[in-house]
Amino acid sequence: MSSKRKTPQGRKSTAGNEPSEGRPAGRKAAASREVSAGGVVVHEGQVLVIVPTRRAADGSHVLGLPKGHLDGDETSEQAATREVREETGVTAELVQELGEVRYWYVRDRHRIAKSVHFFLFRYVSGDLADHDDEVLEARWMGLEEARHALTYPGERDMVERALAISGQDR
Repeated sequence: MSSKRKTPQGRKSTAGNEPSEGRPAGRKAAASREVSAGGVVVHEGQVLVIVPTRRAADGSHVLGLPKGHLDGDETSEQAATREVREETGVTAELVQELGEVRYWYVRDRHRIAKSVHFFLFRYVSGDLADHDDEVLEARWMGLEEARHALTYPGERDMVERALAISGQDR
């Protein structure tokens, strides 16, 4: 993964998270909304990170936090718990809400307003090799390192919040 972070053109974000793809000049995209949920799983001064199979717009690998869409009538808390389990192979206990990351992206010439609700989790059990096929790799990383290494600023902010809450920032 490259240590350089590119700021794609056309990105608008309240928390500076995921990139949007530009749309052709003169074309307006229809706007819609998506809601997802994710988790910051901590254990002994480390956080669980993933490398998803889906790459960034520039083709590079992404280092991120487990997250995904809500299924059916799921609450954000339920979806975050499920996504942590599916994408990392671990069971984790929800501790508290960390916050929301909002950003825009374009898919098939449609502008999407996305919000991701993040929660702090405490590791309980599980095997990182048991992640689903949407993830190339799940691994533990020091909280301080993740605060700088995650691809998207909004997710780095969520790790920063987890550090402050867990009291492991010093």
